[in-house]
Amino acid sequence: MSKKAIVFGATSGIGRELARLLVKDGYEVMITGRRKERLDELQTENPGKYIVRRHDITDLADSETLFKELPSKMQQVDLIIHNSGIGENNFSLEWEKDLPTIETNVLGATKIYQLSYNYFKNQGFGQLVGVTSIASLVGNRNVAAYHASKAYQSNYLESLWMKARKTKKADISITNILPGYVDTDIITGPTFWMAPLDKAVKQIYGAIRKKKRKAYITKRWRLVAIMMRILPPQILVKFF
Repeated sequence: MSKKAIVFGATSGIGRELARLLVKDGYEVMITGRRKERLDELQTENPGKYIVRRHDITDLADSETLFKELPSKMQQVDLIIHNSGIGENNFSLEWEKDLPTIETNVLGATKIYQLSYNYFKNQGFGQLVGVTSIASLVGNRNVAAYHASKAYQSNYLESLWMKARKTKKADISITNILPGYVDTDIITGPTFWMAPLDKAVKQIYGAIRKKKRKAYITKRWRLVAIMMRILPPQILVKFF
């Protein structure tokens, strides 16, 4: 029986390319996202390997429904990747701009993480992957909600990893992927160390296959992570 995976947020960018790599590696993959036409387009590349499920990460009730449907759709799931996320500049701290980020990156993500963990616990095994961000390591005066939400996700995944270590009746792996700047639609302004999408995705998939607890993408962002830990806030504020 082929392995099975779910990719939340497979309509574009990292999620879409990860779904392609999974299929190439022999997985059957459920692909989700709000733009069903993008999912249908991806499915045409290999109709027998993709299951399309339109899903809005902020619809918490539908997230529960999706997991209840799994026994009839896939029988078992070996890997769940959460890649959905949004964020935008909010120079004037307007609530209306921060709310969608909080609903997507905090409430929506938490629901998927909880449902995934409990699914794997009942199943007895599985790997949960969260694509967070290097932004989780520091605040940002103009994109506060995004950076804070990614920090929340990173800490939540760390907590699940700790929980999994104490869960004796199930073999659950937790992987936190922290990309830096990757050439995707979410990047709208000038950046540095921009990684090509294919290079970043190959490194991400390598970390997933090795079941790493945490991986910086691309690898040189580990240096930035170290600097963020040791530099005083008075220095960091000049850059963020």
